[in-house]
Amino acid sequence: MMNSMESFEEPFDKKGGTFVPALCSVFGTLILLGVIAVFLPLTIPRFMGYEIYEVVSGSMEPEIPVGSILYVEATPPEEIEPGDVIAFMKDGSVVTHRVEENRYVEGEFITKGDANIEEDMIPVEYQSLIGKSVFHVPMLGTLMSLLASGTGKLYAAAFAACGVMFHMLAGILKNRRRSG
Repeated sequence: MMNSMESFEEPFDKKGGTFVPALCSVFGTLILLGVIAVFLPLTIPRFMGYEIYEVVSGSMEPEIPVGSILYVEATPPEEIEPGDVIAFMKDGSVVTHRVEENRYVEGEFITKGDANIEEDMIPVEYQSLIGKSVFHVPMLGTLMSLLASGTGKLYAAAFAACGVMFHMLAGILKNRRRSG
């Protein structure tokens, strides 16, 4: 009489016992690729010279919704034209508004949020300019904030460790199969 463990292993013996190690290896790879994929939109653009910001107010809705991630490219103030969306520093915060007018002589921009009725009361001086918004991705900003937090980094490290452990388990199972 066979015990239940022998009957479980029998089908795998005929196939060389490669199914479970292969499955562990696939899971490990998928987890590692997932962790990498989540961080790509936050890292690759930085290498290309973009600054990345999360949109936290509704002043640019519906064009740029709250929770979007905004990619900003450093641009000389003289190249900014009416209609461009710019990011600039104001009272220690980053603000994103559309340029209504570029006053070259005064060295300032007149800006307005798309959702605002009137232009901003205080012009934006050239030295406050961070750059021009090149593109945005809705909802990705919320994910960026989560990943940038200590808890988000801890989760990412834990998932990456799980992926590595699945690969290690696959190697152990393969070695056990060969020696046993």
